[in-house]
Order: sequence, then structure tokens, then C-alpha cells
Amino acid sequence: MSDARGGAKADFNGEPVIRLENVAVRYTLPKERIATFKEYAIRRIQGQVDHRSFWALRGVTFDVRRGQAMGIVGRNGAGKSTLLKVIARVLRPTEGRVRVRGAVAPLLDVGAGFHPELTGRENVFLNGTLLGFTRRQMQAKFDRIVDFAELWGFIDSPLRTYSSGMVVRLGFAVATDVEPDVLIVDEVLAVGDEAFQRKCEARMDGFRDHGAAILVVAHNAQRLRALCQRGIWLEEGTVKAEGQADDVIEQYHQASLS
Repeated sequence: MSDARGGAKADFNGEPVIRLENVAVRYTLPKERIATFKEYAIRRIQGQVDHRSFWALRGVTFDVRRGQAMGIVGRNGAGKSTLLKVIARVLRPTEGRVRVRGAVAPLLDVGAGFHPELTGRENVFLNGTLLGFTRRQMQAKFDRIVDFAELWGFIDSPLRTYSSGMVVRLGFAVATDVEPDVLIVDEVLAVGDEAFQRKCEARMDGFRDHGAAILVVAHNAQRLRALCQRGIWLEEGTVKAEGQADDVIEQYHQASLS
């Protein structure tokens, strides 16, 4: 039996892998621009810094089950990236409860932790260490990672000589050389050629078919429709609509045109 996106049958009836209950995130920002940290520290001590509160998320509630892929749409500043950071445990919510079961692979900024002066080879081991793997584990993974990234001709060159697409390829290959329980993808596939994007999508489909829950932020509606069964539309930090991906994307696009 296949799902609506053509993948293998997935277990949609089990316990949610991701569950958010009335989640809210509030940022506190200075009302005026302060040029340096030193000036900010002095004015803070003197009590001369006025702040304003900004709610990036308010009352967000939903769950994602095993084998489901959810696309998140919304205008810039709607709270999409903040939502992914909360689920990835990078950011703690101000209010509400977040429960995530299993190993999380967050692709919030592919290449984060890479050093431009190190070679691609050195960056693979550096990034693997940051992800919690031992050097022996990374040695076992190394050939697979470079094969997937298709970068054997550049792997011993400094990262500063790589194009942005090459950095994405290497970062994606390192981060996804595991089968996570939850995969979080934030616009990282917007860079790179179409062939590699299809390769990444095939890998994500494989994760989903093996039971991973996937959250995707992308402005490319066609890509979201291909990857996701469910969708959420965020507007000013709140859930405007939730349901079948096609329906939610269509509602969002109609509102954007009006």
C-alpha cells in the first residue's frame, strides 16, 4: 500500500514523534539600535536600555507521527524558523510544551560548524565531532559521505574555494548519513543544482518510508507538495491553517495574492 506521495506504507497511527502544546516564544529586543556590545553593557548597567517584547510564536499546537512529512509555509518573519529551532531543541519555548521522541537531525543551516580554511576532508571530521560521532565512526562514514556529495575532486581543497552549492552538498551528506527519527529541513535545498536536489529528496523519502517524521520549510510549493502529506500555514506566529499539504498551500497562495 502506498501513501498519497507514492512512498511505502507508513505507520500513521502510532504515538506522535513530535507534539507541541500551546507553544509560544517571546523575544526581548532593545527599542533602539546599539552599535557595540560594550555600549550595550554600559547602558544596561546604567538602566538606560529600553526593551520591547516580540512574540515569534503564539499558541502553536500540532503533532507529527511516524512516517509523516509536514511542510511549513508562511511569509518571511511568520515564525517558521523559530518553530523548527524549538523542535530541534536549539531554542527553549517561553510557554507551552514540546515533546520530541528519538534522534533529531536538524538541517537548519547546512555547513554550520564548517571552517573555511580547513579542507573538505577536515571539515567532514570536524562536523562529525560536533554531531557527536567519534573519529573512528567518521572514518567508517567518510567514503559514503564524499560519494553522496560527489566531491572527490575537491575534498582536499580548502572550503573557501567551494561554491555555496558544494558546501550544501557536503553539509547535507554529513548530516544525513544516519537514519534519524526526526528530520528537520529549513530551506537548505534552495541552493544547489536540480539533480542534487532530487537526490536529497530521494534520501528524505527513504527516511520517511522507514518511519522518520520530517518537517520541511521551503518557498518552493512544488517541492513541498512532492515531499509532504500535511501542511501548516504560519501567520504572525500563529497557526492560520493545518491539514492536507495541497489544501494548506493553496490557501496560503490565495491569501498571498489577495
